[in-house]
Amino acid sequence: MRARTRTSRRVVVLATVATMGTGLLAGCADDGGDKASDGSSSGGGKGKTTITMGLFGTMGFKEAGLYAEYEKLNPNIKIAENVIERNENYYPALVNHLTTNSGLQDVQAVEVANIAEVVATQGAKLQDLSKVSGVEKGNWLDWKWSQATTKDSKTVGLGTDVGPMALCYRTDLFQQAGLPTDPAEVGKLWAGDWNKFISVGEQYKKKAPKGTFFMDSPGGLLNAVLSSEKEKFYDSSGEVIYKSNPAVKAAFDLTAKAAEQGLVQAQTQFQPAWDTTIANSKFATVACPPWMLGTLKGKSKPESLGKWAVAVAPKSGNWGGSFLAVPSSGKNVKEAEKLVAWLTAPEQQAKLFKVQGSFPSTPSAYTMPEVTGAKNEMTGDLNIGTIFAEAAKAAPVQVIGPKDQIIQQGLTDNGVILVTKGKSPEEAWKTATKTIDNNLDK
Repeated sequence: MRARTRTSRRVVVLATVATMGTGLLAGCADDGGDKASDGSSSGGGKGKTTITMGLFGTMGFKEAGLYAEYEKLNPNIKIAENVIERNENYYPALVNHLTTNSGLQDVQAVEVANIAEVVATQGAKLQDLSKVSGVEKGNWLDWKWSQATTKDSKTVGLGTDVGPMALCYRTDLFQQAGLPTDPAEVGKLWAGDWNKFISVGEQYKKKAPKGTFFMDSPGGLLNAVLSSEKEKFYDSSGEVIYKSNPAVKAAFDLTAKAAEQGLVQAQTQFQPAWDTTIANSKFATVACPPWMLGTLKGKSKPESLGKWAVAVAPKSGNWGGSFLAVPSSGKNVKEAEKLVAWLTAPEQQAKLFKVQGSFPSTPSAYTMPEVTGAKNEMTGDLNIGTIFAEAAKAAPVQVIGPKDQIIQQGLTDNGVILVTKGKSPEEAWKTATKTIDNNLDK
């Protein structure tokens, strides 16, 4: 259940925007040798301390080999992670466990859309990570550090990644549809205007390979457009303005238009059916912060390797980014703090980006070869680091509110998706706003 307090309405002005992420499984932290928090064997040796990680989505620490590296450096430590894919399933459980001070992992991830609420309502339950040895405020983007810092200067989370947004596209499908495939040329097609992006979709549809759509989902398109706006759901005073903000309605209407024209799949992101469309190459474009490359990699068949490319978006924005926090009630607090400090250090963030595509929140990593020369299996020989770095620099400052995720999810999962199922844009907007307002009143 979500916390319901007036203080949760406070907002934080950030240098970037976040939307929905993906999910977690919360369980009990345990230092009992070689068992994970869910009771399963962690594979550790007798007497080892097991640090449990509560995560959402594909955060990539395991996939990038960071757990194995840390365990080699610290032979007395074993790391066990518990993961739920969608953040809206993860976050309510996290709030419940923080509220009751029970059932928590040693380390808990927090998605940026939820960090304002966690800082405002749950900060007392979390460790001040600014006091951990080796943690230096100057290592992080200023706005990223401030996101997880309370009014009394307690920093309850260390930033992992940010999500400078580009657009990923299938070069083979674009070629078959008669569109250019070079990233610079593709970017020119829609430069400066999301309406141009829809026009490219209309061109794609005319010669689209059978059974394919221009874009993966209406929710993905809506998120992308909103991420490039300076103001969306809240104003700087903390008031909810999503219904009166013309930018939100314009983004909704543009997405509804794409849905009516059959340019987007009738899919909800991060659901099993959506995963299948990745595996079967059913769409040509997807809103693509760096972490999305990890998702594509995890869901694709081998034959898709190297067939994706990355182009600049019509307007720069940011989608996503997370933090790692350490609950004060955990059984392995000090060891968990050391692990979090190590995982979020610039060197590890650079390694994570190289392998998994999660863009660092530590600027010193941007000049490391793992970033400047970054390539990804999904995008072949394309140097993607510079593309995302430029997007990060151009992303707008945006107000993030405590209930951004509820509003975003309502607009996508209870709104524009309905247009793909035969509802009119007007009906979809009415359903979405009614759902959102009901949830905001809870």
